[in-house]
Amino acid sequence: MYNETMFRIVNKQKLNETVVRMEIEAPLVARKAEAGQFVILRADERGERIPLTIAGYDREKGTIEIIFQIVGGATLCLNARKAGESLPDLVGPLGVPTALEGLKKVAVVGGGVGCAIALPVARKLKELGAEVTSIVGFRGRELVILEEEFRACSDRFFLTTDDGSYGEKGNVCAPLSRLLQEETFDEVITIGPLVMMKFVAAATRPYGIKTIASMDPIMIDGTGMCGCCRLSVGGETKFACVDGPDFDAHLVDFDEAIRRSRIYTDFESRKREEHCNLLKLK
Repeated sequence: MYNETMFRIVNKQKLNETVVRMEIEAPLVARKAEAGQFVILRADERGERIPLTIAGYDREKGTIEIIFQIVGGATLCLNARKAGESLPDLVGPLGVPTALEGLKKVAVVGGGVGCAIALPVARKLKELGAEVTSIVGFRGRELVILEEEFRACSDRFFLTTDDGSYGEKGNVCAPLSRLLQEETFDEVITIGPLVMMKFVAAATRPYGIKTIASMDPIMIDGTGMCGCCRLSVGGETKFACVDGPDFDAHLVDFDEAIRRSRIYTDFESRKREEHCNLLKLK
């Protein structure tokens, strides 16, 4: 039987003008969740399925955290939900957890809202005793999120902004390239915009350092049946929802992934406009 309190929003926090963090009551998901996995949820009974990476979990409290960017109609609807209200559907954890066991020295490279996915990876690595170097990048100071959380779980921390308004001016590849010239890592894990991950992979390739990219393509059912999340990896077709979301960044066809990610850009814009118009009428 449906329990309306099962997926109660315990807490809601605005991280910047377009990014929101929610803590949601989901004890069965929290019990099994690991870094790198995701959930699929709906904001209301008529809403679209939204795949979101688990940004944190508390097994004792039975809650998980999600961090999302307000982009289209579905995320606008999700943002309209308030603390104390409940979501009708939430399923997970889905996907393969990020493989972190045995790693001793890792660089975690996050960009924009992708830092929400990178943070639990960095935290888990620190729990496992690894030396963690975190490099995060944003377009400008006003978009910076989770800085203190990253500092708390990192042995070294670098923050860049495209416009130089905070931290080091430039993108994440600048500090990463400097480090690669002086030392090596067991692995580099990159999570963020596709273009950023493409260039991180290009930066590490000459050094032969294993590099993992967390892919977030269009997704519907989360079970591999719809095929929407397909990617080309090393010339083979993979499905991010069941084979990933983590893949060898040196084998991912990023150009294809970028093209496919833009398929619904106009649709998302229309849905956002429709939702905003509905809000004005209320």
